[in-house]
Amino acid sequence: MAGGEAEAERVAALLREITGEGGFAFVASAEKAAAGAGDLRAAEAAREMAWEQLHSGPWSEVGAAWRDAYALACLHVARLRAGGDRAAALKALDMGLIMGGNLLRADLEAALARISAEPCGGEDGAVAVDEEDQRWRDGLDRNRDIADALKILPVKSLSCKKVERLSHISLEEFICNYFLRESPVIISGAIDHWPARTKWKDIKYLKKIAGDRTVPVEVGKNYVCSFWKQELITFSQFLERMWSTDCPSNLTYLAQHPLFEQVANLSLLIL
Repeated sequence: MAGGEAEAERVAALLREITGEGGFAFVASAEKAAAGAGDLRAAEAAREMAWEQLHSGPWSEVGAAWRDAYALACLHVARLRAGGDRAAALKALDMGLIMGGNLLRADLEAALARISAEPCGGEDGAVAVDEEDQRWRDGLDRNRDIADALKILPVKSLSCKKVERLSHISLEEFICNYFLRESPVIISGAIDHWPARTKWKDIKYLKKIAGDRTVPVEVGKNYVCSFWKQELITFSQFLERMWSTDCPSNLTYLAQHPLFEQVANLSLLIL
């Protein structure tokens, strides 16, 4: 069976399953969105209906069919928005990956690859980019300041025992001499050959390959903070918050999420 026919059969089977669960309105909207030139309003309506089903109860109790239905609606929205609103199309596809099921994951990834490969305007000037890059590097240096970490630790809480440092060590030696003995060791230079060691420090590169992608984040020092919350923001916004000192209470970190599966280009830099 050809790829297009296989995809059509998967979608048809999914719609039959959704119909069997009473999702007649979703199926009608999804079919209208897919027909001919497509109908954006129908696609948005289908996505909203699937979204409501995803939040109708505990996540563990949400049926796989409705997760796949949400992914299907996201594909329709992205296809119909790709020509005029690239950012909205990318967000729709990312939401499909984050919240959708596995049935159409390959289709979502293929659509993301196509849209991401298209050139986009709005490049910053060289001066602005250089200033941003410098702020990013300053932020990295600030986050590595040991003195800042020592200030928040209880006095004399650190052990005076010096941890051994090695630059070359075999896996067998590590397991026998350190892991099994539960003895700490610092291994330096072991991943210096990874492209990620340099590429991940380059904010221009990170924004180029993932800046427009939507990622789940958590905001707040910890779960018990009154202002703790979860958000969906672009990766560029996340990077900007990382080195921003304007609002310490706005501490933002990536939620537990398979980011490397969502943005495969990042994982390619790990050897």
